[in-house]
Amino acid sequence: MVKQASVTMAEFTDNIETMSTLEALEEVQLAAQASGRILELRIKQGDVVQPGQLLVVLDQGQVQAQLIGLKAQEEKDKLNWQRYEFLTSQGAASAFDRDRYKAQYIASREKVNATAATLAYSNLRSPVSGIVADLQVKVGDVIRSGDPFTKLIKNDKLQARVEVPARFADRIKVGLPVLLGKPGSAEIMAISKVGSIDPTVDIDTQGLLLKATFFNPNGDLRNGQRLPTRVQLDSNQSISVPFVAVTQTSAQSFVYRVGSFQDLEAQPGQAPLEKLRKFYPPSTRFALQTPVKLGTFQNNRYAVKKGLTPDQQVITTNLLNLKHGMPIEVKN
Repeated sequence: MVKQASVTMAEFTDNIETMSTLEALEEVQLAAQASGRILELRIKQGDVVQPGQLLVVLDQGQVQAQLIGLKAQEEKDKLNWQRYEFLTSQGAASAFDRDRYKAQYIASREKVNATAATLAYSNLRSPVSGIVADLQVKVGDVIRSGDPFTKLIKNDKLQARVEVPARFADRIKVGLPVLLGKPGSAEIMAISKVGSIDPTVDIDTQGLLLKATFFNPNGDLRNGQRLPTRVQLDSNQSISVPFVAVTQTSAQSFVYRVGSFQDLEAQPGQAPLEKLRKFYPPSTRFALQTPVKLGTFQNNRYAVKKGLTPDQQVITTNLLNLKHGMPIEVKN
């Protein structure tokens, strides 16, 4: 009892196997726009935020008190200017004094506006959408204006930095397929194409940098991730057989085809044809040892350059017990 498999056409590729690093195309460093103690932290690592969303609330007491004082001074300076405006029109004060009080009022007004803006910055809001990275602050911390406290990462589209040996430079071109693999597995996570090629070879590694953009709608890929990567230089269709169908003897590769009486007569070898005709019905199938010339091995299949055609069947089990011309029963 044996099992069989079809001789089929399969795609075989000429690949460069390497590693690549993923980078987010959009990464925003968030920094405090005002100083103060953190009263509320409304985000955590991994949160998805939208533009304008409130992220951090700072203690506003000191700035609010300062703003109240500045508004009082602004009102005082405004009254002084208005009084001198009136006195000047009556000839009781000089234009010089009037302009001096007006300048004081304008300066006070600008201080109020600047402090009000600072107060608005005490509520830190997201400038863009993204995923919150590692938070470097906690409630109660004092943060100064300009201090970075996290990053926003947009993971929906990532760029792979792929380095390949410079010896392949004459075969690399924009548009070649780039496949990202899952570590420790044959699974392909994402497929894209070479988008750009660096004109310079790295002097230390003698590597050529390629870049490919990958869309990441399900979030399976992450910024900074290193993944096994395959760049396909070429591909072609070839007749193929499963790895388990091939045996080798004295550097010659063989498969056992599933054949009929007519096939055995065309390839008799040392099979006792007369005896087989006498004892087996015409529908009997036979194992036919067939020499083959093999090509590339990929995905557990051999490309076959010579010896088989796509309409044939090959045996995949009990190969060591078979002989050319042996009657067989096929399980599948």
